[in-house]
Amino acid sequence: MANEDMNINVVEEEKAFNELIRQRRQKLADAQAAGKDPFDVYKVNRTHTSKQIKENFDELENQTVTVAGRLMSKRVQGKAGFSDIHDRDGKLQLYIKIDDVGEEKLKEFKTFDLGDWIAVTGFVFKSKTGEVSVHIKDFQLISKSLKPLPEKWHGLKDPDLRYRQREVDLISNPEVKETFIKRTKIIRAIREFLDNRGYLEVETPILSPIAGGAAARPFITHHNALNIDMYLRIATELYLKRCIVGGLEKVYDMGKNFRNEGIDIRHNPEFTMIELYEAYADYYDMMELMENLIAEVCQKVNGSMKVTYQGTEIDFTPPWRRLTMVDAVKEYAGIDFNEIKTDEEAQAIAKEKHLEFKKDLKDCTKADVLNALFEEYAEEHLIQPTFIMDYPKEISPLTKKKRGNPDFTERFEGFIYGREVCNAYSELNDPIVQRDRFNQQAKERELGDDEAYVIDEEFMSALETGMPPTGGLGIGIDRIVMFLTDSYSIRDVIMFPTMKPL
Repeated sequence: MANEDMNINVVEEEKAFNELIRQRRQKLADAQAAGKDPFDVYKVNRTHTSKQIKENFDELENQTVTVAGRLMSKRVQGKAGFSDIHDRDGKLQLYIKIDDVGEEKLKEFKTFDLGDWIAVTGFVFKSKTGEVSVHIKDFQLISKSLKPLPEKWHGLKDPDLRYRQREVDLISNPEVKETFIKRTKIIRAIREFLDNRGYLEVETPILSPIAGGAAARPFITHHNALNIDMYLRIATELYLKRCIVGGLEKVYDMGKNFRNEGIDIRHNPEFTMIELYEAYADYYDMMELMENLIAEVCQKVNGSMKVTYQGTEIDFTPPWRRLTMVDAVKEYAGIDFNEIKTDEEAQAIAKEKHLEFKKDLKDCTKADVLNALFEEYAEEHLIQPTFIMDYPKEISPLTKKKRGNPDFTERFEGFIYGREVCNAYSELNDPIVQRDRFNQQAKERELGDDEAYVIDEEFMSALETGMPPTGGLGIGIDRIVMFLTDSYSIRDVIMFPTMKPL
């Protein structure tokens, strides 16, 4: 019986919803018949936003203004009442009275539905409760909402529905709108930081004949005119390094990358990255740049270098902690890799710890095991901003060897709350060594690693032309926005995340 009752309720709700739509369409037809088609409105001469009126009340009191927004509440009974409209900046209260607009106009106003867009002209005043408001002298319906808005918490607490209908999410949940406004401010602040340091923003191709610059599975498409398969970019690295070869010295590209991989709270197939490269710099310079960039952006956007993320205080104040990968594994896994001499010894540890790899354990090197131990035991402990330094050369094919220790490279990744947010190198600029590294990556692909790097001959040609010592840094913008807006999932900071079709 319970299931039958539930089915009956669903049917009744659907009937009620359809009836509301029918009523709204009838109101539209009535307005059109009266020569007041809201969809024939092409322009609104708005003079002020809600924020401007509230912030400048002293100057605007009793002055005539024109405002516009979506009708979100209506409390009009008898001959007068209050309503609220929402614009991008927030809520603004309206007051309507029959003495000012007349009986017919008041009757028309009462027919408006929540969700309708209206434009209002009137004078600014404060209500008896002290709320800044606009006293309506005239109004116009400028767009009709043919679908009822969901109630505040009914239907919009389902994350899947919120992501699919982001426009409704933005209407119903002001904090969502604030997240995306803050995202814009964060991106603007990042650009300002780099521009002030002399970086030049450039644009690199999104379509490429090879998927280079990162270890990832690409999306494949086909170019009909050239009759070749092409790839959506997985990274901008190789093109940006060619800009360094060309003498631009400091460059960055902020835009979309695409990786044909899984979806979870930290990953979306389409995501925003910034990569930057600076001639005559190394990975120590990139550490200094990264920690100061994030600290300055956080200060500018949030008013502090500290944030609370999911109940935990995160302090971005420089300098951030620095820890080698070997020391991290020693600290959190209790294994000193300085004492591991052979691949076989490392494989024995991997077997003991039940580590998993994309290839057979017998084909794994010390580098593979070290990296797997780090991911399994150390990452989750890196809550405060931390740079993990000096990765094995086998998993860092585009990086210069570590000064004084050629088994490792001058590479670091930044971690916050156990999540990687950036990756940086002292860039490998020796074309002979680079080709050897790419050849080794080709062997990895033969062993089953379909995310291993592929060789880009155009990049190799540029490298042979000569690239100066260079520092490079890539930052996951979406993850940074997550931390600065206290957002649990990456989908909460991507306006329209990738979704499976219904």
